[in-house]
Amino acid sequence: MRKLVILILCCSGSFCVSAQTTIQRDPQIEKMVNSVSKDSLESYIRKMVSYGTRNTLSTQTDPKRGIGAARVWVLSKFNEFAQQSGGRLTAMIDTTTLQKDGRRVDTTLLLGNVVATLKGTDTADKRIFMISGHLDNMRTNVMDRTGDAPGANDDASGVAAVLESARIMCRSSFPATVVFVAFSGEEQGLLGANYMSEKARRQNWNIEALLNNDIMGSNNSNETNLINNTKIRVFSEAFSIQDTGRAAQNIRNLGLENDGKARQLARYIKEVGERYVDNLEIVMVYRNDRFLRGGDHTPFVNRGYAAVRITEMNENYYHQHQDVRMENGIQYGDLPEFMDFEYLRKNTAMNLCNLANLAKAPSMPQEVKVETKRLTNFTNLTWKAPATGTVKGYYILMRETTSAVWQKKIFTTDTKADLPYSKDNFFFAVQSVGADGNESLPVIPVPAGR
Repeated sequence: MRKLVILILCCSGSFCVSAQTTIQRDPQIEKMVNSVSKDSLESYIRKMVSYGTRNTLSTQTDPKRGIGAARVWVLSKFNEFAQQSGGRLTAMIDTTTLQKDGRRVDTTLLLGNVVATLKGTDTADKRIFMISGHLDNMRTNVMDRTGDAPGANDDASGVAAVLESARIMCRSSFPATVVFVAFSGEEQGLLGANYMSEKARRQNWNIEALLNNDIMGSNNSNETNLINNTKIRVFSEAFSIQDTGRAAQNIRNLGLENDGKARQLARYIKEVGERYVDNLEIVMVYRNDRFLRGGDHTPFVNRGYAAVRITEMNENYYHQHQDVRMENGIQYGDLPEFMDFEYLRKNTAMNLCNLANLAKAPSMPQEVKVETKRLTNFTNLTWKAPATGTVKGYYILMRETTSAVWQKKIFTTDTKADLPYSKDNFFFAVQSVGADGNESLPVIPVPAGR
């Protein structure tokens, strides 16, 4: 055993221990990140604000005002970008008819999500990675469909990030498919996200990650007057409400309360985002969303998908769900002048590098298992190659049970590892690594024989 320990720690043989900070940036992704333009983001937001209101109940027939005109414009931008994609990017408004519900929909409604799909180049690769924001907005009264509601930050900022990511990513090709979505009906009760997540589940879409962006372009808070444009929050659920019965028992037996799909995605976003975007710290928050609140990722989490919410560090409630007015010397309303477009640029770049890294990477390793037949202070892992993609090796991830993030990455070209660390004291996972160093999402091992 001592000989094996020396081999591992000295980076000899097939193993190499390295800290996360030593991982190099993929030049292709770095170039994409550097292409994110705060001027483009600002232009998208000002155009969306120009439609007066984007309330889901607002007019769909006026060519210059309301949700109908706004979603046609978003579709036109996707189609404009598609001309640079070599036919890989296609776009549509995906509609469904909703009946009034006696709550936030008081009439028959044609709901429309604007969706652009960048088709993956590997026909065998069925993985889908998604980025979203919501196009609709609201005044103080969510049922007010006629008054002006700028909605610059909530959530033109999220849709701007979606558009800018599509503009840049469509010029490149990826093995997996990337989907860009501007949801409608968020303020009326997550209507567009519910419709799309149910459709995805019914049609068996293989969505491996959804990055939902909602309120992510302002740097200051009211009341506390905190200002920070170097941090962004990622909210993640511990595990899905579908994890019941035997699944819930397995979570308890293995101590995996912090290792659900969404939480693994949040860790991934933090590592990759901080790798590529300077002067930005991704702060993980161990909640599905802000206290007693929700967003468009929630219907996807509830249906078993890995989905997180990305939100600015300090929300300002003078500029959220407010009629535009001056009151007691305070300017209320979600106006563009309260945005920080450099901050939005960094947050958009953080989304883009994660989507690109995921879409370039091989799929996750299969049948990741840990041996439990005998008591030992070693941890013996085995796994199989991913279903799609070419791998140059694998990362074995390690962290102490109290650590929020993975603390050590061990590279190997093998499909097994005998590690001189006790499974009593550490959590482990395995990632596939592609030719350019792009990593898949991690897979937690299950006991062999189960």
